[in-house]
Amino acid sequence: MRTLPALCVLCALWCAALTACTGTSAIKGTPVNDAPEVQRQRLAMHQRGEEEREELAAMSDVSANDVFKTVDGAPEYRVGPKDVLEIASRSGSAVTTTTVQINNRGRISYSFVDDLEVDGLTASEIDDLLTQRLRDFLKRPRIDVRVAEFRSKYVSLMGEIASLRTTGEGARLPSGRQTLTGRTTLLEIISQASGYTEDADLRRVRLIRGGKAYEINMFDIVEGGKGWLNVVLNHGDVVDIPELPNVARRVYVMGQVARQGIYDLDSADNLLAALSAAGMFTAVAKEENTLIIRPDGHEGKALILMADVERMLERGDLTQNVPLKEGDLVYVPRQIIGDITEWITTHDTFLDWIFYPRRVQDNYFYGEYLKFDSKSAAD
Repeated sequence: MRTLPALCVLCALWCAALTACTGTSAIKGTPVNDAPEVQRQRLAMHQRGEEEREELAAMSDVSANDVFKTVDGAPEYRVGPKDVLEIASRSGSAVTTTTVQINNRGRISYSFVDDLEVDGLTASEIDDLLTQRLRDFLKRPRIDVRVAEFRSKYVSLMGEIASLRTTGEGARLPSGRQTLTGRTTLLEIISQASGYTEDADLRRVRLIRGGKAYEINMFDIVEGGKGWLNVVLNHGDVVDIPELPNVARRVYVMGQVARQGIYDLDSADNLLAALSAAGMFTAVAKEENTLIIRPDGHEGKALILMADVERMLERGDLTQNVPLKEGDLVYVPRQIIGDITEWITTHDTFLDWIFYPRRVQDNYFYGEYLKFDSKSAAD
């Protein structure tokens, strides 16, 4: 009888071992939120993201850099070596125009004034400075100064830039330079270079400045309202638009998702898969009012479907998980859409930007807005 307690202990240990072996008891590990290393990684990623956001925001909200400065509320170009100035001198009704190139030391000589330092000044500042210096020789000097040729400031463009991909007989150039003539944003420089090609991956446009690279999602600027990503460029910046990773059949995911952009239909062939590829919803998304816009609907009109993704996720209603077709646009709004006709009207330019880039190019080309590659339209 004395051996009974010991026997009970042995049986209990044996049962515990058997339970562990059969897997009926879950292995207890450290919850991920309690792991110091995971917390450090999350904190480091958050800090890097915040720092990069602050840096990009500062780059987009500048009143002066190496290319321009604000004078009397208006941005003016800063001249530099090799720029060419046109100086008009007035005497009564007669006007004499002289062309002067800034030398490599950033100086010019004009009339009675030699070696005037002008590097970094604007045309209006040079006008004021030159007028002041000429007063030592002329009673009432009357001159006007403007920049005739911009040569000293530029950015380098690489990748899927339309102007680099359509030169000569289909030649493909590896890079190119675009001259800066004043305050110029990222969107504007892409426009000036004839836009991007149909193979451009606009989710991962890289801006390289001072040896540091920033990744910018252009969809977030155009549709997401993140104007702080539309950086004001500086002399020597590099803009690189990479090629899409072999996306042959495409679907678009826009609106209130984590990563707006173009996705491969093979891995995003239904609504839930497409949303998952785009990182699911933001905090302000109205997932119950998700739209699927199909450009090749009946009689040439876009077919617009509405899916309640909230119902699909919370109640398992898979009837809302719409199969997608090539060219479909999944759009997650930030407010409930009550009138679809009104929504289409207010988003007309945005829809053209996605489905009909040629139409947008025709509408905005001469307005110095966005420009697009017309190769697909010309074929």
